[in-house]
Amino acid sequence: MGSKRAAALAAGVAIAFGIASVTAGCESGSDDSSGGDAATFSSNVSGAVSAWAFDNADDVGKARIQYAAAKLNGVTVKMDQTPFDAQKFTARLAGGNVPDVVQMDREYVATYAAQGLLMPLDKCFSANQVDPRQRWYPAVVSDVTYKNQIWAVPQFYQPPAIILNTTVMDAAGVKPADIDTSKPDALLAAVAKMYKASGGVPTVAGFDPQPTGQQYLWFIGLGGKLIGGNGQPTLDDPSNVYPLEMLKKLTDAQGGYAKFKSFTDSFDFFGDQNQYVRNQVGAEVNFQFYPNVLAPYAGKMKLAAVPFRGRDGRPVSVATGTSFTIPAKAKNPSAACKWALTLTEDASWDAAGAARAATIAKDKSIYTGLFTGQPEADKTLRDKYVKPTGNAGFDQVISTYYDVVSAGRSVGSSPAGQQLKQELTNAITATLTGQKTAPKALADAQAATMAAYKSVTGS
Repeated sequence: MGSKRAAALAAGVAIAFGIASVTAGCESGSDDSSGGDAATFSSNVSGAVSAWAFDNADDVGKARIQYAAAKLNGVTVKMDQTPFDAQKFTARLAGGNVPDVVQMDREYVATYAAQGLLMPLDKCFSANQVDPRQRWYPAVVSDVTYKNQIWAVPQFYQPPAIILNTTVMDAAGVKPADIDTSKPDALLAAVAKMYKASGGVPTVAGFDPQPTGQQYLWFIGLGGKLIGGNGQPTLDDPSNVYPLEMLKKLTDAQGGYAKFKSFTDSFDFFGDQNQYVRNQVGAEVNFQFYPNVLAPYAGKMKLAAVPFRGRDGRPVSVATGTSFTIPAKAKNPSAACKWALTLTEDASWDAAGAARAATIAKDKSIYTGLFTGQPEADKTLRDKYVKPTGNAGFDQVISTYYDVVSAGRSVGSSPAGQQLKQELTNAITATLTGQKTAPKALADAQAATMAAYKSVTGS
């Protein structure tokens, strides 16, 4: 898990500081009528589309690709199915090898939009009679909105919640209601009851908050503010001190951050000796995909789940995910955008749901849900495919994620989005290890992120 996070952070550096060299040749205000604000979109499409998307597509991805191919007669899609890479993208733009559509994490969108490297898609939505605010959750749309324009076709939204190991909790006399992030004193008391160590080394984590993997949830969920007007970073906002200090209290109560992180890094997170099977954790914040990881081992563990709660006691989630963008120099933007919209329409998701159901039946596993970023599609798929498993605890875990998905909030969109995530992670690490106070760490993170923001926007 750590290496994946490091790769993401490295990409953030590249996107923040490696983009300026290609900007001049790809301005949305150039005289190429296919770019930027000058772009026009039609619902009548044909021709070739170059797509950089669907890295190693799974059953869900393949079903959607096949659906779109059958639906869009006269459109031929040639795909580069490799992972998105910021340096590769800017190199392709600089060399004139511009794809018509690019799939990328939503955190990147405002960065490229601020540089004029993407087309705003409001005209595409209207040409195809799609109301973004009806198709997607509001928080998902906010993720790709910058300066009052929408710059991408979003897909997926993995809400986080807290998965409980009731075996560990029962042994410690802890109830699900005790795992409440809106009640820090009660939460810390429950953590102390579940936490175990041998020779000063943790052997059971009472609560793994995943501080550098779920940082958005902790800050936005507990009332912080990371992005302000025009996408400016606000890491030094006073509201961000409380979430950071809460994370420090949680890790200090479990041996200190260094020992705690070493222990949780040792978890067999995706394996058959994972932390729930081995009873190494009492509770842990996880995205919705994780019940799917745990499904093969459902008979070897006792689980439940509770929502993450804001300081007001209400459930809260954070919307993140991927999206389809149209570069400013795309040769066939209308067909590219129509393809992205087709991939995200209800019938496409139904094809994906059927494909996933077939896989689940073959593997004799559990259908934990398919979270699309779209409320209607999510409801349809749940009603059609999510059935009682006979394992009440696991069913309650699945239900909890459906309960919290509508409580999603957007972190916001910033031209320095990836750099912001990196610097926020640095601030968390510095605070939890005791190198800096929370206000100092946040102030330093703000200074570094503002430098990236100014570099990208030219302000």
